[in-house]
Amino acid sequence: MPDLMSFLGDWRIARVIEDRRAAASGRFTGQACFSADEKGLHYAEHGLLTLGDAAPMEARQSYHWAQDGGTLIIRFPDMRPFHEVPADAATPEARHHCAPDDYHVHYDFRDWPAWRAVWTVRGPRKDYTMTSTYRPDG
Repeated sequence: MPDLMSFLGDWRIARVIEDRRAAASGRFTGQACFSADEKGLHYAEHGLLTLGDAAPMEARQSYHWAQDGGTLIIRFPDMRPFHEVPADAATPEARHHCAPDDYHVHYDFRDWPAWRAVWTVRGPRKDYTMTSTYRPDG
């Protein structure tokens, strides 16, 4: 996995969402920016989200990324824990339980600086896979 500071800068995102529960698919195209702060990196994304036949809508998300030794720590904007992944793997995985649903992520950095994050979400309320591909913007 790349060093935390290797993520600094702007990225293009192409995301595909396959919702098995709704039998629908979606797409997100946009940009992400990793910017340094006193505790690591602030991640902010924005773009257009299209779900099924609905009109595209603007979507935004943000997280905080930090590294502690051999662990990458991702937190929600309010600094609540989201998930942690081993920084010494090319294809690390992590889980996050958000009752009553389970989130499983698989990162793939083998084609760095292009990389992917594949989320599989299952539970009584959700059943979807979301694949995000990141490429440097510029």
